[in-house]
Amino acid sequence: MTSTIEGNNAMSRGSMAIATFSTIVEWYDFTLYLYFSTVISRVFFGEGAGSLLTALAAFAIAYFMRPLGAVAFGHIGDRYGRRRMMLLSVMIMTVAMLLTALLPTRSSIGPLAGALLLILRCVMGFSVGGEYTGVVAYLLEGAPSNRRGLITSLASAASEIGALLAVAASALTTSLMNNADLEAWGWRIPFFVGSALAGSVWIARAVMQESPDFERQQAGATVPDRPLRHVLRHHRSGVLKGFAISALGSITYYVGITYTPAFLTSSGGNGESTALWIATAAAVLVILVTPLTGALSDRWGRRPVLILLALCSIVAPLPMFWLMANGSPIQVMLGAAILAAIAGGVSAVGAVATAELFPGEGRLTGLALGATSATAIFGGLTPYLAHLLVVRTGEAMVPGIMIAIVAACVLPILLRLHETAPIAKSSLP
Repeated sequence: MTSTIEGNNAMSRGSMAIATFSTIVEWYDFTLYLYFSTVISRVFFGEGAGSLLTALAAFAIAYFMRPLGAVAFGHIGDRYGRRRMMLLSVMIMTVAMLLTALLPTRSSIGPLAGALLLILRCVMGFSVGGEYTGVVAYLLEGAPSNRRGLITSLASAASEIGALLAVAASALTTSLMNNADLEAWGWRIPFFVGSALAGSVWIARAVMQESPDFERQQAGATVPDRPLRHVLRHHRSGVLKGFAISALGSITYYVGITYTPAFLTSSGGNGESTALWIATAAAVLVILVTPLTGALSDRWGRRPVLILLALCSIVAPLPMFWLMANGSPIQVMLGAAILAAIAGGVSAVGAVATAELFPGEGRLTGLALGATSATAIFGGLTPYLAHLLVVRTGEAMVPGIMIAIVAACVLPILLRLHETAPIAKSSLP
């Protein structure tokens, strides 16, 4: 007999575990590039100060494929089922990751190496565009109503575990190898590991259940024939609110966490290995914070938790980036930890809050138009923009200013946001 999560929906624990594990792998594969960017920049774009900027620009360009992938995979998930969509996305990621590990470098074929890398990054961006929103919807639809925040936050925690594995693999590889071996062949090892893990996920997903909410739609004949038109006609407000919430989550995460190693190396005077280990410690903190914040949102509601985190995002980033650029090793770690805790909290509550803005019909497409499009702008572009502004201005607090500005713009929207948590809503007078 299959064990299930207690609640209104019958979702097997095995299926929930596979969905969570697959997010770990997918985000290991996708974020490995950013954590390894200082090495990748030399291998594919040459020596010199501009190579890191070029590598970050390639990350930003590839990130703009995420909304396209999210819309394409969202259509598949909303029309044909969450399970089929997730099988297809991880298959594409597996192939792209393996080809990246096999790429010739700049020393072998010149600038063409960077162009091939960019193409594969775009394929990965397209794939991961549907992956995260698919897992968020899958976990939400399989969770009991009083635990949606906690269970859906596992998608955020899993993505951070994947990022943790990526930064740890990067730190371990750079620590154990000299620069010559690292640039000659060592950089390939973490990518081969990622392709093997992604292949294992593809096999595991073959036994996953379909989402009970999608089965409800099939039974009731409410599956939208054209999910995009359905969402644009009925849920434009949800798309705009999801965009705002995801903008805050994206900039706090991608500037406050994943850009940190490059910032510490270029502005904080730290070596690559030290910067990566600091980022690893910060990632561990995020993993601990994420489910706690998700559970608090079940108890207090999504809106008050998001408002509190937005206020923290306005106040904290400037002094924390100053500490990371000028402080002692302990102060550097403190700055990275506080930024990571804020970002992890926003990601946890933002995931469930944006998904709850839409009914099951068209949910993936709604998330694609709102949350994923915001992530492309405020996630993929901002590490590049932050580094460019730091280089041009010489001002280390620029990334903190960027986070604070976005948080200040999003806060009024959060103040007017209707509560989406079922338990919290039922307790309102």
